[in-house]
Amino acid sequence: MLWQGDETVVKRGLPHDQLSPAWQILMLGDGSPTRHLQLLTREPTEVDVIEMSLVGMANDGAPDVISYVPGPRLRRQVWLRTASGQRLAYATSWWEASHVDEYLKNRSLPIWASLANLRTELYRDIQGVYYGWNPALETAFGQKGPFWGRHYLFWHHGKPLTLIYEVFSPYLMRYLGPMRSSL
Repeated sequence: MLWQGDETVVKRGLPHDQLSPAWQILMLGDGSPTRHLQLLTREPTEVDVIEMSLVGMANDGAPDVISYVPGPRLRRQVWLRTASGQRLAYATSWWEASHVDEYLKNRSLPIWASLANLRTELYRDIQGVYYGWNPALETAFGQKGPFWGRHYLFWHHGKPLTLIYEVFSPYLMRYLGPMRSSL
C-alpha cells in the first residue's frame, strides 16, 4: 500500500496532483460506478462472478466497517467488464447471507442493475480510498499499477445493506485521462 485515506479525506477530496478531478468524480463520488463505467465506455457493464461463499462472522480481510454488516455473511467477488470483455474493475461485496437473495435475484447482474430493477433507495457511504500495487491485479487487468481502490457501505432504510470494496483498472485513463493532474 502506497497511500490510504479515510472518510475525512473522502469528504475533503484530494489535491489534483494526487488524483485528477475526473478520477475523483469516479473514486469519491457517491454515484454508481457500474453506471459510470457504462457511460464512459458506451458499452453495457457486465459481471463475471469469481466466487460467492459464506464467510460467517469472519472479518475476511475486509475493512473494519465489515462489523456493520450483520452476519453470518456471504462474500461475492466479481470482475466488472465491458460487453466486449475489457476488465474495468474488481469488486468484493459482503452481504448478510440471509438477505442477499432479496437484493441479488440475478447474481450475474451488477449490483447497481439489481438494485435499480427493485427501485431500492440507497445511500453510498464512502469510507476509505487506497492507492497501491498488486501483482495479481496487474495480471488480471493486463495493466501496470499502481491502482486506486475504495470501500463503502450501502445504507438502506437506515441500516447497512452491504460493504463493497472496489479497485479500478488504469485502462480507464483512456476515458478519464491521467490519474494525476498537472493543474
